[in-house]
Amino acid sequence: MEWFHAVVLGVLQGLTEFLPISSSAHLRIYPELFGWEDPGAAFTAVTQIGTESAVILYFARDIGRIVSAWFRSLVASRDSRDGASRGRRRRATYDPQDARMGWFVIIGTLPIGALGYVLKDVIEDDFRSLWIIATTLVVLGIILGIADRVGRKERTAADLTYKDAVLIGFAQALALIPGVSRSGASISMGLFLGLDRKAAARFAFLLAIPAVLGSGVFEWPSAMKEGSVYGAGPTILATIVAFFVGFGVIAWLMSWLEKRSFVPFIVYRIALGVFTFAMLLTGTWSA
Repeated sequence: MEWFHAVVLGVLQGLTEFLPISSSAHLRIYPELFGWEDPGAAFTAVTQIGTESAVILYFARDIGRIVSAWFRSLVASRDSRDGASRGRRRRATYDPQDARMGWFVIIGTLPIGALGYVLKDVIEDDFRSLWIIATTLVVLGIILGIADRVGRKERTAADLTYKDAVLIGFAQALALIPGVSRSGASISMGLFLGLDRKAAARFAFLLAIPAVLGSGVFEWPSAMKEGSVYGAGPTILATIVAFFVGFGVIAWLMSWLEKRSFVPFIVYRIALGVFTFAMLLTGTWSA
């Protein structure tokens, strides 16, 4: 049965990673609903490698341009300091906006990287309480609703600043608590800062890449070792399933955000949180 469980959890991961409804909450709640064992934080982190690989593929052209511009900006900066010839500097031309985006992703990743390392044990144990998850589902759902309503939605990705990157980076760090949603927290902050929905979502997805891949690689040995909940084979299968499902969800969501709001996701988050509270208060589930 563990192979079937892995497929279901991989589908859940792919469906929920990019929607602002928290994949970590779903990988904690749905096994409880079906009477399955909690797959654990390591399993969740590794399956997220699949969904982030989908982000890399979907935004491959953008990522290639950003990485190239970032390296070219370093070369240009070095040449300027060294007094290189004008011809050499001209060969190192790049789009400053893409180069800045590279720096924005690096700077925005620092908060979650530092806090994730410091709080590793708490994340894997205490933060997985269903009381916490139910609370964050409801609270962050309300926050996303407020952000979606009051945000000016006038700014595009070209208007991002270093201050924006830092603030969105700290918002992303809240996703260390299951139920928050990495995309939901980052998008909410982006909306509060005046970004339009699509720009906020795009930066949230790009910002998540180094953090999620780093976490997945860090947790890989724990998920693969003998005695883990699912073991190497089912975990890898879940990761592959999450990749294919996640790719389709990204394409759908980016199209959705061109004309529609986050209201359906907000309603779903709050409903799932309330349902989880009800199951805990009635003693049906143990936190």
